[in-house]
Amino acid sequence: MSQKIRIKLKSYDHNLVDNSAEKIVKTVKSTGAVVSGPVPLPTHKRIFTINRSTFVNKKSREQFQLSSFKRLIDIYSSTPKTIDALMKLELPSGVSVKIEV
Repeated sequence: MSQKIRIKLKSYDHNLVDNSAEKIVKTVKSTGAVVSGPVPLPTHKRIFTINRSTFVNKKSREQFQLSSFKRLIDIYSSTPKTIDALMKLELPSGVSVKIEV
Protein backbone atom coordinates (compact mmCIF):
# COMPACT_ATOMS: atom_id res chain seq x y z
CA MET A 1 0.00 0.00 0.00
CA SER A 2 2.71 2.46 1.08
CA GLN A 3 0.77 5.70 1.32
CA LYS A 4 1.12 8.62 3.69
CA ILE A 5 -1.52 9.01 6.39
CA ARG A 6 -1.81 12.27 8.35
CA ILE A 7 -3.66 12.31 11.67
CA LYS A 8 -4.64 15.61 13.34
CA LEU A 9 -5.68 15.58 17.00
CA LYS A 10 -7.43 18.50 18.68
CA SER A 11 -8.73 18.95 22.23
CA TYR A 12 -9.25 21.50 24.98
CA ASP A 13 -7.24 19.34 27.43
CA HIS A 14 -3.54 18.86 26.73
CA ASN A 15 -3.35 15.61 28.73
CA LEU A 16 -6.00 13.96 26.54
CA VAL A 17 -4.18 14.99 23.36
CA ASP A 18 -0.80 13.73 24.60
CA ASN A 19 -2.20 10.41 25.83
CA SER A 20 -4.10 9.84 22.57
CA ALA A 21 -1.02 10.67 20.46
CA GLU A 22 1.10 8.30 22.53
CA LYS A 23 -1.47 5.52 22.12
CA ILE A 24 -1.63 6.05 18.33
CA VAL A 25 2.18 6.04 17.96
CA LYS A 26 2.52 2.89 20.05
CA THR A 27 -0.18 1.10 18.01
CA VAL A 28 1.30 2.10 14.65
CA LYS A 29 4.86 1.14 15.63
CA SER A 30 3.66 -2.30 16.73
CA THR A 31 2.38 -2.94 13.18
CA GLY A 32 5.74 -2.05 11.63
CA ALA A 33 4.96 1.30 10.01
CA VAL A 34 7.19 4.39 10.21
CA VAL A 35 5.86 7.24 12.37
CA SER A 36 6.80 10.92 12.34
CA GLY A 37 5.52 12.85 15.33
CA PRO A 38 3.60 13.74 17.35
CA VAL A 39 4.37 17.33 16.35
CA PRO A 40 2.81 19.96 18.64
CA LEU A 41 1.04 22.66 16.63
CA PRO A 42 0.53 26.18 18.02
CA THR A 43 -2.03 26.52 20.80
CA HIS A 44 -5.06 28.57 19.83
CA LYS A 45 -6.22 30.82 22.67
CA ARG A 46 -9.58 32.58 22.68
CA ILE A 47 -10.04 35.23 25.37
CA PHE A 48 -13.49 36.50 26.35
CA THR A 49 -14.06 39.67 28.41
CA ILE A 50 -17.39 40.00 30.19
CA ASN A 51 -18.83 42.72 32.41
CA ARG A 52 -19.36 41.49 35.98
CA SER A 53 -22.48 43.55 36.52
CA THR A 54 -25.21 44.11 33.99
CA PHE A 55 -25.87 47.83 34.26
CA VAL A 56 -23.26 49.77 36.29
CA ASN A 57 -19.54 49.37 37.12
CA LYS A 58 -18.12 49.30 33.60
CA LYS A 59 -14.58 48.95 34.98
CA SER A 60 -15.37 45.69 36.77
CA ARG A 61 -14.79 42.95 34.20
CA GLU A 62 -13.94 39.28 34.14
CA GLN A 63 -11.80 37.44 31.58
CA PHE A 64 -12.04 33.81 30.47
CA GLN A 65 -9.64 31.88 28.25
CA LEU A 66 -10.36 28.85 26.06
CA SER A 67 -7.25 27.06 24.75
CA SER A 68 -7.25 24.36 22.08
CA PHE A 69 -4.25 22.05 21.79
CA LYS A 70 -3.30 20.29 18.55
CA ARG A 71 -0.94 17.48 17.55
CA LEU A 72 0.08 16.18 14.12
CA ILE A 73 1.16 12.60 13.36
CA ASP A 74 2.40 11.35 9.96
CA ILE A 75 2.48 7.63 9.15
CA TYR A 76 4.64 6.37 6.28
CA SER A 77 4.79 2.90 4.65
CA SER A 78 1.50 1.78 6.17
CA THR A 79 0.06 -1.68 5.64
CA PRO A 80 -3.54 -2.93 5.80
CA LYS A 81 -2.68 -4.24 9.28
CA THR A 82 -1.83 -0.67 10.35
CA ILE A 83 -5.17 0.68 9.11
CA ASP A 84 -7.09 -2.12 10.88
CA ALA A 85 -5.24 -1.37 14.13
CA LEU A 86 -6.09 2.35 13.85
CA MET A 87 -9.79 1.60 13.22
CA LYS A 88 -10.02 -0.59 16.33
CA LEU A 89 -8.29 1.96 18.56
CA GLU A 90 -10.39 3.45 21.39
CA LEU A 91 -9.72 7.17 22.02
CA PRO A 92 -11.21 9.45 24.72
CA SER A 93 -14.38 11.35 23.86
CA GLY A 94 -12.79 14.79 24.32
CA VAL A 95 -10.42 14.39 21.37
CA SER A 96 -11.28 15.34 17.80
CA VAL A 97 -9.50 13.15 15.21
CA LYS A 98 -9.11 13.98 11.51
CA ILE A 99 -7.45 11.45 9.19
CA GLU A 100 -6.15 12.42 5.74
CA VAL A 101 -4.83 9.90 3.23
